[in-house]
Amino acid sequence: MTENILFLTGHLAEPRLEAVLEGMKGVFAWRVVDIGVKVAALMTEEIILRRLDDSGDADKIMLPGRCRADLERLSAHYGVPVVRGPDEVRDIPVFFGRARKASDMSKYDINIFAEIIDATAMSIEEILERAEDYSHKGADVIDLGCLPDTPFPHLEDTVRALKKYGYKVSVDSADPDELLRGGKAGADYLLSLDESRLHIADAVASVPILIPETHGDMDSLYRAMAVLDAKGLPYLADPVLDPINFGFMGSLERYARLRRERPDIDILLGTGNLTELTEADTTGITAALIGIASELEIKNVLVVQVSPHTRRTYEEHDVARRLMFASRADAELPKGYTDALLGLHAKRPFPLTPEEIAENAAAVRDKNFRIEVAEDGVHIYNRDGHHVAQDIFELFPKLDLGNDSAHAFYLAAELARAETAWRLGKRYAQDEPLNWGVAADQPTEDTTRLKKAGHTLAMKKKRETS
Repeated sequence: MTENILFLTGHLAEPRLEAVLEGMKGVFAWRVVDIGVKVAALMTEEIILRRLDDSGDADKIMLPGRCRADLERLSAHYGVPVVRGPDEVRDIPVFFGRARKASDMSKYDINIFAEIIDATAMSIEEILERAEDYSHKGADVIDLGCLPDTPFPHLEDTVRALKKYGYKVSVDSADPDELLRGGKAGADYLLSLDESRLHIADAVASVPILIPETHGDMDSLYRAMAVLDAKGLPYLADPVLDPINFGFMGSLERYARLRRERPDIDILLGTGNLTELTEADTTGITAALIGIASELEIKNVLVVQVSPHTRRTYEEHDVARRLMFASRADAELPKGYTDALLGLHAKRPFPLTPEEIAENAAAVRDKNFRIEVAEDGVHIYNRDGHHVAQDIFELFPKLDLGNDSAHAFYLAAELARAETAWRLGKRYAQDEPLNWGVAADQPTEDTTRLKKAGHTLAMKKKRETS
């Protein structure tokens, strides 16, 4: 049975909404209701309840993405689900295509080992604070990095403190004594053991990460694995990833060979030699590496965050592992699930054409400026004119702002944001922050009510009433 959806909108968006829905005939039955506001985003819960008597024969009511209303209250009132659609009308077909995938981005099967590289030089309190931060960003295991020739007298106390607060812990050291101490203190994992240090695995319950005795020597790694296999002891194997132009492709081949020859074992992949040692935005690098891990069924990655350009690496790994899990589970390409790894460019940056913006501008009858972005540049318009520029400084002489410094400041800030979006090919919406994906924290918002007046409007009202 075909689903029947009632779309609520405003005066300006109604023609575009109907045109988009006409192009989706056969997907669902639909009806559009102009709720009686000019701009759909200004639709409120109270307006809807006052002007929409009932849902008719609709199975679902869809509100514009920027409409602020309590969906549960509206659903209870009308007796059918009330949902919030995409921000832009043109994205409705994509919205429904995504919905059919029924993907679950909450699932993943890759563990993140988050290395605290300078744990030796930190107090236990500082390490606990760092562990809480890394865990919040997606870490599953807190890795204590030990520095060469640097004493770590509080190693045991640190391991025990982390375990007390429920963290899984690994100790990462080139010193066999530190590995043994960490294991006896209760560490879950030890990084790393080669075949000359396997006696440590006999002395503690920690799971060792096995590496070649000399770099690239896979035979020594296989020998170490065989020893622990014979004893029935668990381990993770790590052939070690090399930086680009210093053996990167050869190291990838080692991981692929290991998985082909031992499909039964757990593998660890350290991503830092690429993210830290390649001066490129890390979102794409991380996505590719986690994609490789997904194909090779590598369930553990060691992640470090040292260089300033990798400051969001834990968040990136967390999103990437969820994306790759969903893609593999759905047998779909890893696209259409999330925009979180698209920090610089949007998939559909310009929802309106210049001609559609011109139509909107022609319908405006007030002095409030609207700002939009299309392929040809930044558009700003009100009842007195419609202007387009690719350099926003060209717009100032045309806006007639007089002595309204607060309004000028507001428009300067918005136009600068709009020009940034246009130059990068990002989605822009007036009065909304640019979405940088996982590269920056997004401000939280209450989707049940309209935003408070901005600083400039609030100052203007204060002056008018004083």
